[in-house]
Amino acid sequence: MKLNFQHFLFFSLTLITLSACAQGKKSGYNPDLTIRKNLTDEQLLDLVQKQTFQYFWDGAEPTSGAGRERYHVDNIYPENDKSTVATGATGFGLMAILSGIDRGYVTKKDGAERLNKILDFLGKADRFHGAWSHWIYGETGKVRPFGRKDNGGDLVETSFVAQALICINTYYKNGTTAEKALAKKADELWKGIDFNWYRNGGQNVLYWHWSPEYQWEMNFPVKGYNECLIMYVLAASSPTHTVPAEVYHQGWARNGEIKTNFEVYGHPFTLDYQGQKNSVGPLFWAHYSYLGLNPKGLKDRYANYWENNVNHTLAIHDYCVANPKGFKGYGVNNWGLTASYSVKGYAAHNPQEDFGVISPTAAISSIPYTPKESMKVIRHLYENLGTKVWGKYGFYDAFSETDNWYPQKYLGIDQGPMVVMIENYRSGLLWKLFMSNEDVQKGLTKLGFESPALKK
Repeated sequence: MKLNFQHFLFFSLTLITLSACAQGKKSGYNPDLTIRKNLTDEQLLDLVQKQTFQYFWDGAEPTSGAGRERYHVDNIYPENDKSTVATGATGFGLMAILSGIDRGYVTKKDGAERLNKILDFLGKADRFHGAWSHWIYGETGKVRPFGRKDNGGDLVETSFVAQALICINTYYKNGTTAEKALAKKADELWKGIDFNWYRNGGQNVLYWHWSPEYQWEMNFPVKGYNECLIMYVLAASSPTHTVPAEVYHQGWARNGEIKTNFEVYGHPFTLDYQGQKNSVGPLFWAHYSYLGLNPKGLKDRYANYWENNVNHTLAIHDYCVANPKGFKGYGVNNWGLTASYSVKGYAAHNPQEDFGVISPTAAISSIPYTPKESMKVIRHLYENLGTKVWGKYGFYDAFSETDNWYPQKYLGIDQGPMVVMIENYRSGLLWKLFMSNEDVQKGLTKLGFESPALKK
């Protein structure tokens, strides 16, 4: 076909326009980071939730659509892990995406497409008796070893995904034909996890790891109390690979040795926080298991879990206000200790391991427990510290005023709980989705839990 000048001009302009659109798309999400100081609490909370959600939307690993282990603004990754997917972060991210769909941050169509993409990736990724590894190569779905012998299934991280799969199933199971297919996909992935295998030969305890190369050499039987309660609840709830109640009571609860009594800053505790010597652990212990598992009114013979989590948060709050080590910036507007980046590497910050590092996810993900105290932190970080700690995917992972240390880095396992717990505080969405699942209700009943969500 012969082109005259007009055709040529039109064709060239079209190419330029298409190229510009492609470049615009490539540049992706670029929010206005101007700090606005006149926002209401609701507006500020929505801004934090929406911007943090983008970690799992715009910032997702592109091939899989799943949650990255980390994102560094400077694009420097010493471990060459920019495309590494974290299984736990992916589970948290799936729940964050559900909240984003429900709030209209993305369209229902785009949201469902992304969920399908991630579930298809999980369906093809390496699994070890149904469990995914701690890290996965995003481009291939192959296991990326977390350690030399940690190159197989990770049942704890897998449980964080299972929690999300149950929520997805509940959200879509009564929808359109396409939505029912998505729900079925989530249900099949969850039911494919062989919790019973991870008893390591039928013991009454669950093991964290198994590797086809190293078998059980990691040798990590999981006992409470820590962040892993959800794993035992799901193991008891599984309709395909369930475990008896004795696995919970003898393994997790250590034949009752999990139960104790102590106080931190006047706040009572009945659970033994492993190795903390009458102290409490990092605040992610009050978050990870409770993104779907609603602690409100949740009780068993060992604890009242709502009271426990509220007191855990208040103990960390009061410790930071007291500030016994005299770190710069600590106070009622600036508190929160949990596992995160630290001035020297990575640390599970808590009162016994305090290096002057504040992790925003600690107070923000605790907002259902301490709404007033958490809002003070959100407003202080946003209005007063501003872009020192605030970026395109919400608040950066951690900072230290003492060391004048403000890294522009994110960790997926810290971003996810902020989105989900803000949503649970605002609407209870993920709690409702998870707690209404019949298998979960049967599992909780089997283990002797009480909850307002359990059908009589």
